[in-house]
Amino acid sequence: MMGINLWGVSSIDFIAWRGLVYTVYILHFVCICQFLFLHPLVSALDGKPGDVAELFERVSRSVKVKRYSEAINDLNAAIEADPTLSEAYRHKASIFRQLCRYEESEESYKRFLEMKPGNSAVEKELSQLHQSRDALNTAMNLVNSGDFSKSLEYVDKVVLVFSPACLKAKILKVKLLLLVNDYSSAISETGFILKEDENNLEALLIRGRAYYYLADHDVAIRHFQKGLRLDPEHSELKKAYFGLKNLLKKTKSAEDNENRGKLRLAVEDYRAALALDPNHTAYNVNLHLGLCKVLVKLGRGKDAVSSCTDALNIDGELLEALVQRGEARLLVEDFEGAVADLRTAAEKSPQDMNIRQTLLKAEKALKMSQRKDWYKILGISKTSSISEIKKAYKRLALQWHPDKNVDNREEAEAKFRDIAAAYEVLGDEEKRTRYDQGEDVEDMGMGGGGGGFNPFGGGGQQYTFHFEGGFPGGGGGFHF
Repeated sequence: MMGINLWGVSSIDFIAWRGLVYTVYILHFVCICQFLFLHPLVSALDGKPGDVAELFERVSRSVKVKRYSEAINDLNAAIEADPTLSEAYRHKASIFRQLCRYEESEESYKRFLEMKPGNSAVEKELSQLHQSRDALNTAMNLVNSGDFSKSLEYVDKVVLVFSPACLKAKILKVKLLLLVNDYSSAISETGFILKEDENNLEALLIRGRAYYYLADHDVAIRHFQKGLRLDPEHSELKKAYFGLKNLLKKTKSAEDNENRGKLRLAVEDYRAALALDPNHTAYNVNLHLGLCKVLVKLGRGKDAVSSCTDALNIDGELLEALVQRGEARLLVEDFEGAVADLRTAAEKSPQDMNIRQTLLKAEKALKMSQRKDWYKILGISKTSSISEIKKAYKRLALQWHPDKNVDNREEAEAKFRDIAAAYEVLGDEEKRTRYDQGEDVEDMGMGGGGGGFNPFGGGGQQYTFHFEGGFPGGGGGFHF
């Protein structure tokens, strides 16, 4: 029994000794690690400023390559080893300020000033922190009030000056660049963000939208797709991606219907595409132009003028929109407007013979519109027979003879003059044909030769009207 007890005691002692050896080994390992890794940080306690300088140099290198977390970890370790290391608080406060982590930055600055009160340089940095924080809040309020340019100014000239690593401010800046339509700058700025973090979803979304508003849809789609691969349920990326796909689908449908001659369906598709994003001007200018062209083909001049004007309001130098609006104005008989548009287009493209021919057509139409409408003056249609023309002439000549309109003789003389001129052109088959063809018949008015038409024969009461310049059918005057 005694032997068994002794054996049992010996076994327990062996296990205890083995545990003690393991414990000593682990403690020794921890001490070695502390010496190797924390020695540069705690050596300041031993009065070795060179090691502190090395620490801050390492922190500076980390900040330079934007490894802010590593820099903060080093500083936290240094402060843990020596809570009186004031410069560590200052460095940490500066990094937090750059990252716009304002509360942590302010706390670190205050800890430094508790150790070294009255330090003007640090008090200045603390003031810059307050300026940056206030400017960021002001910028956000300006966004809510719709003053995007002023908000951008606060972000660019204050926040990112004192907090250059502030991701929140950078994202706000590129959003504002979109809102003020500076798409190229938005692309450039988001490029810097993605260089630091290629998977930043907000930067991918904003950059894609910038390319979208520049009508570079292929590149926009690639950005949206990359973002959706990272987060398939991202609502804004889904909205941007599927919205763009729908726009392209509607546009293709409009173009296909136009090519197939289904013009009314094309009009519906163009209008549906335009309704998807009225602010997408870089792309909508082509939709407005496409719609205008279809409306011209349909003969809907008024709507066509409106669509081409919308296109020109976006791009006043769009040559084809000028030409199409000129064509549309011909349809609504706005001949002066048509000539003005087509003349401008011809000046921009003097070698284009199609534009020149259309301009000549418009100028001819304008000239025709400015001459008197003899048919209208006689109150007849363009298909009236010669007998109907004579009948109308006889009735109106009698009605407006100046001797029968003593009370309004001046008006009657003017109307009688027009009636006579109208009959001289329309009562002559050759002159009427030339007039109908749009030829210049300005010299076909009053003053023709003898053998004219006397609608009242030789009987009845005699009224005498001496018309200066002659009258069709007589020499110096016309006698009733």
